[in-house]
Amino acid sequence: MVYTTTKAKPLMEAALNARAQRQDMIAGNIANIDTPFYKARDIDFESALIEKTKEMYSKSDVKELQMAKTDGKHMSGYKNLGSLKSTIYLRDGHMARNDGNTVDLDIETTELSKNSIMFNALTAALKKNSMIFKSVLEASAKT
Repeated sequence: MVYTTTKAKPLMEAALNARAQRQDMIAGNIANIDTPFYKARDIDFESALIEKTKEMYSKSDVKELQMAKTDGKHMSGYKNLGSLKSTIYLRDGHMARNDGNTVDLDIETTELSKNSIMFNALTAALKKNSMIFKSVLEASAKT
């Protein structure tokens, strides 16, 4: 039996998918810890969630945040949003070893832990969300 939930459910599902993709990316970094010249990678999934949110809650194709101006002297908003797709990037700011590899096991395990906590929190939120609707449906069926 499938229960209908809120409009936020697809957003939470998209966040779960992005977290799973990030988990794979971090695991790939750890797997390549001894690969010469390998550069640690990460994913910017927040922009993918922004895109999904706009798709869900906005009916227009405008990809610009409209700012309220109460005075003609107010500055305009930032207009160059660039691509709203999630991007994979090389982590910079980490010292490369002599072989050119930038994977730091401490950083990767920390990011893996943070990502797992967020994944578990999203899973718990989805379960709680569906249980609320299930209980409402079951209670209304009894009356």
